[in-house]
Amino acid sequence: MANANKLTIFIVIFMLAGIVSGAVIHSWTSESVITAWAENITLLTDIFLRLIKMVIAPLVFSTLTVGIMRLGETATIGRVGGKAMIWFISSSILSILVGLFIVTLEQPGSGLNLTIPKDAVETGLAVGGMSLKGFLSHTIPTSIAEAMANNEILQIVVFSMFFGIGGASLGEKFNAPLVAALDVVSHIMLKVTGYVMYVAPLAIFAAISSVIATEGVGILLNYASFIGGYYVAILMTCLVLLAAGYLVLKKEVFRLVSLLKEPVLVAFTTSSSEAAYPKTLELLTKFGCSRNIVSFVLPIGYSFNLVGSMVYCSFASMFIAQAYNIHLSLAEISVLMLTLMLASKGIAGVPRSALVVLAATIPSFNIPVAGILLLMGIDHFLDMGRSAINVLGNGIATAMLAQDEGLLTESEKKVAEQEVNA
Repeated sequence: MANANKLTIFIVIFMLAGIVSGAVIHSWTSESVITAWAENITLLTDIFLRLIKMVIAPLVFSTLTVGIMRLGETATIGRVGGKAMIWFISSSILSILVGLFIVTLEQPGSGLNLTIPKDAVETGLAVGGMSLKGFLSHTIPTSIAEAMANNEILQIVVFSMFFGIGGASLGEKFNAPLVAALDVVSHIMLKVTGYVMYVAPLAIFAAISSVIATEGVGILLNYASFIGGYYVAILMTCLVLLAAGYLVLKKEVFRLVSLLKEPVLVAFTTSSSEAAYPKTLELLTKFGCSRNIVSFVLPIGYSFNLVGSMVYCSFASMFIAQAYNIHLSLAEISVLMLTLMLASKGIAGVPRSALVVLAATIPSFNIPVAGILLLMGIDHFLDMGRSAINVLGNGIATAMLAQDEGLLTESEKKVAEQEVNA
C-alpha cells in the first residue's frame, strides 16, 4: 500500500507540474517552440500507452480464459454473463439519464444561437464503420493474432470466451495444465505492469503539459459552463454508482473506492481507461473478488460498460442541439439516447470513440455534425472524466457481481493480499 500511495502522490505532483509547465510555455514562448514542445513531449505518453497496450492483449486472453475455465459449467458462465449484461445496460441507462438531467437543467448551449451550416463540415473523424457491418467487424475476429496485434479488445474477449467455454467443456482433467500455464502468464503480465507503472507520472506530465501548452489554460475558462456541467454529471453518476454498490456491498463499497483511487487517477490523467486495466484487475482481487469473476467480468465491462461515454454522449448531443436552437420532442430524445447507447457498444479502442458515436448518430436527428467541432478542442479534458468513471463503474460492477455470486469472501481477501504483497 505504501508504494501505491507514493505512486498516487507522484501522479498528482506531475499532473500539477504539467499544468504549470504548459501554461508557462504557452504564455512565454513562440509558436514554433510550443509546436516543438507539444510534438516531442508527448513521446513519453506514447511510450507509456504503448507499453500498456503491449500487456493488455495477453493479460485479457489469459485472465478471461482462466476465469471461464474455472467457472466450470456453461450454465454458470451464462448466469454470470447474463447478470453482467443486465447491470451494464442498467448502468448505461442511469448514466444517460443523469447526463440528460444536468444538461437540461443547466442549458450550457443556450444563448450561442449558432446557424446551421448549409455545406457539409469535415470533422476528421472516421465514422464510416458506424454500421451493423462495422460493429460486427469490431466484434467477430477473423484471426486472434490480428486481434491481438491491433489490440481489438472486444475481439479478444469473444475469442477468449469461445476458447474458455471449449476448455471448460473438456473437464478439469484435460484443461488443468493449460489453466495453470495461463494463470502463470497472467501473473507475469501483472508483474510487468508494475514495472510499466513507474513511467506513469512522466507520461501524465507529458499529456497535460502538451495540451495546456497548445491550447492555454484559457480554453478551460472559455468552456467553463460546459466543462463544469459535464463534470457535475460525472460526479452525480459516480454517486449513483456508489449508491447501487452500497445496496449490494454495504460499507465495503467505500474500501473498494479507496483501493481503486490509483487506477481511476491513472485513467483520468492519461485519458485512457486501458492504461488502468491491469491495476484495476489486481486491486479487485485484493479487494476480495474471486479472480475467476474478475477475469470474466472486467474484460467484458471494458467493451460494454462505458458509463462515462454514456454521460458524455447524452450531455454533448443535447448541448449541440441547444447551441443550434433545435428542439427535440421527448420521443425523439428517447430514440436518440437509445441509438447512442447501442452505437457505443463494442467500439472500445476506437480513437475518440465517443466523438465517433456522436458524429455517426446525431445527423439522423437533424442535429448538425458541425457542432462536434465545438467540442474537439476540449475533448482531452472531457475524455479524462469519461475514462476515470469507466474504471470506477467497471470496478463496482465486478465487485457487485462477485458479492451476488457469493464469491466475495474473507478467505479470498487474505489469499489475494498475500499474492499481491508477495
